[in-house]
Amino acid sequence: MQLIDTHVHINFETFLADLAAVRERWQSSGVVRLVHSCCEPSEFDGIQALADRFPELSFAVGLHPLESRHWQPELAERIRALAASDSRVVAIGETGLDFYKADNSDEQIAACWAQLSIARDLNLPVIIHCRDAASELRVLLEKFWREVGPISGVMHCWSGTPEETCWFLDLGFYISFSGIVTFKSAQHIREAARLVPGDRLLVETDCPFLAPVPKRGKRNEPSYVRYVAEQVADLRGVGIDEVAAQTTANALALFQLAPVTPSVAPVPA
Repeated sequence: MQLIDTHVHINFETFLADLAAVRERWQSSGVVRLVHSCCEPSEFDGIQALADRFPELSFAVGLHPLESRHWQPELAERIRALAASDSRVVAIGETGLDFYKADNSDEQIAACWAQLSIARDLNLPVIIHCRDAASELRVLLEKFWREVGPISGVMHCWSGTPEETCWFLDLGFYISFSGIVTFKSAQHIREAARLVPGDRLLVETDCPFLAPVPKRGKRNEPSYVRYVAEQVADLRGVGIDEVAAQTTANALALFQLAPVTPSVAPVPA
């Protein structure tokens, strides 16, 4: 069984002391690829160094909406240049809107629009962060489709209602579920996990945040994506192997990743 964790932040300091052991655990758990998101372009060199160290790591470059107070027009060209400079860049982001922790809507919308434009120009998907902003983000994306054209991407760490889920499915987006789907209190997210078509479904950890049950309250890590996949499988009434195969195929397609051929041990003579 293979799994792809489509959203990690293993560049954070919490992983400095034991990242080699963390990698051993994700490998032993069947995690064959990871997509590393980016909160601001200053992280790029560090994420690049991690990809040098771990060949299974691909990554994005962009500006998180909560960093959009730093947005300047010239930052768009920096993101574009970074994305074009390394073939391991598979997405732009994470971008999007977050009105839970900030209310600078104009800055967030400007930064998001610019990054959508970069992604379309470079034929890359976007990694979208959306918190307490589903209606505004829907309006923004629909306007972008009308005025510029379609864009592919993923609604990461999805926490929206079933109705909101359908809005972004209608716009062609993938929906990625994190450890939140394992929380008993997250009933609307569990309903969303049941309704997403199999060919639009992804799983992630968003580590080091939001560790799933039974690891809730601890530092999250890529090996725990298995718990997310198990919960999604249970909610959909299918086996874990089916969800693993489908979400892996979807991640390969969205991020244009090469499949990983399982290693086969030699047969004893």
